[in-house]
Amino acid sequence: MKKIAVLIFGILFIWNVSYSQELRCNIQVNSSQIQGTNKQVFQTLQTAIYEFMNNRAWTNHVYTNEERIECNILINLQSHSGDEFVGSIQVQSRRPIFNTSYNTTILNFKDDNCKFNYIEFETLEFSESEHRSNLTSLLAYYAYIIIGLDYDSFSMLGGTVNFQKAEQIVNYAQNAPEKGWKAFESRKNRYWLVENILNDRYKGLRQFIYRYHRLGLDVMDSKEATGRAEIAESLDLLQKIYRQKPDPYLFYYDLMMSAKSDEFVNVFSESFMAEADRVYKILVEIDPTRAEKYKKIKE
Repeated sequence: MKKIAVLIFGILFIWNVSYSQELRCNIQVNSSQIQGTNKQVFQTLQTAIYEFMNNRAWTNHVYTNEERIECNILINLQSHSGDEFVGSIQVQSRRPIFNTSYNTTILNFKDDNCKFNYIEFETLEFSESEHRSNLTSLLAYYAYIIIGLDYDSFSMLGGTVNFQKAEQIVNYAQNAPEKGWKAFESRKNRYWLVENILNDRYKGLRQFIYRYHRLGLDVMDSKEATGRAEIAESLDLLQKIYRQKPDPYLFYYDLMMSAKSDEFVNVFSESFMAEADRVYKILVEIDPTRAEKYKKIKE
């Protein structure tokens, strides 16, 4: 009996370890722009990145297989010389909506500063207390951003710890020769993304993410009008930030509007006239570059 109990405990322990990882991350390394070289190294790199992202436990929380966060990483390589790789990285994540088959986009960002060194079959090592390699720092940064945004969508400001870890990666990478980590290099890079997210002046953005997803989309299956009304009200948070933001370019705000613009149209296309008119006016004010798209709300 004791042996059976030990065996059962061991099976349960293995099951928990196997399904404790947070991410279900699809990885694609595209080397179509690179000619005349051994393609096997790109497949090996893709496998190494897949295992790094999916087999590591990024938090102390236990996830079931069904709870893992769906995300995609596309590394589009432009050049390869020796152990140096140069290209871009496209990061996407999505979140299921309660009691539906629909998945909503949380993050969709193309990072053009993707440069790293990799030796085939080497182990990808990452440390939270130092910058060991640009590849693992880059991957870990986006892992924490993805998890943080997902947590924010389920609980108010729930992703703070993960964003702080992403910020720490940025801090340790300040002396790295590769671009993307420093404030002065661009207004659209990894430094500014996590800075915007953690900046108290823009806390309304994160509050919106929670209200939009958890109190809005998640209840629309059973209470469509209630969920839509909550989303309409939460747009006031974005309007307030748009009117008061001290910076001419707020990176996280722009990313969010890009990811959600089509969804805004879909949510409010069935709205009653007064609500549709109010939402349309807010969206045209806070996202004027997509004004033509938002006209569909009133059609």
